[in-house]
Amino acid sequence: MGESAERIPLGVSPGGETSRGSVESAKRSPLGVSPDGELARAPADPARPVVGVLALQGDFEAHAKILHQLGAAAREVRVPADLDGLDALVLPGGESTVMTLGIEREGLGEPLCELVRSGTPVLGTCAGMIMLDRAHLGVLDIEARRNAFGRQLHSFEADLDVAGVPGGPVHAVFIRAPWVAEIGPGVKVLAEVDGHPVAVRQGNVIAVSFHPELTGEARLHELLLALAAA
Repeated sequence: MGESAERIPLGVSPGGETSRGSVESAKRSPLGVSPDGELARAPADPARPVVGVLALQGDFEAHAKILHQLGAAAREVRVPADLDGLDALVLPGGESTVMTLGIEREGLGEPLCELVRSGTPVLGTCAGMIMLDRAHLGVLDIEARRNAFGRQLHSFEADLDVAGVPGGPVHAVFIRAPWVAEIGPGVKVLAEVDGHPVAVRQGNVIAVSFHPELTGEARLHELLLALAAA
């Protein structure tokens, strides 16, 4: 995975100075999105892919905004019927315990598993990674360790080289983030921090420990859409 990414506390620049504002102020131009947030390149295919975003809890609206900017139709998923006809699915960050209770309450567990097993591309971020692991939905052969980097006080940012994502380092925001503690033979590690896997892929499932949506980083969502179009 190369050298360990430099960990920068949230709101602090690499030189140690306080940065302007929160992570939302980061000036990046994700692939397909201009600096002012407008769609820079519309998809060639006029048919818009439909991407579900689990909306029981967490930052699902930020993911939906990126998907809209990339030309996809984002659908909030709250009940099993919302999974019908999806081309891809995003499991956002949030609180994994609350998500687990919501999935159980709405009877979403088996329908979500069936969707993943059918080959539908899935992106899980932060708590979404936890929901995909062996101890939860069981569709990704990993064990994710909750709050592995520490509590809220230990949140940080880092620029990561993520295998399969072109265009330079991905600016990653880690907030009470997990890491991958155990990994199965069919899982590929895409990125690490301090020797701990923080981005993995197994077939149609991509999971990352961080929040790309908080800085408008769209390339992981573009990868998801590319898998859906393949």
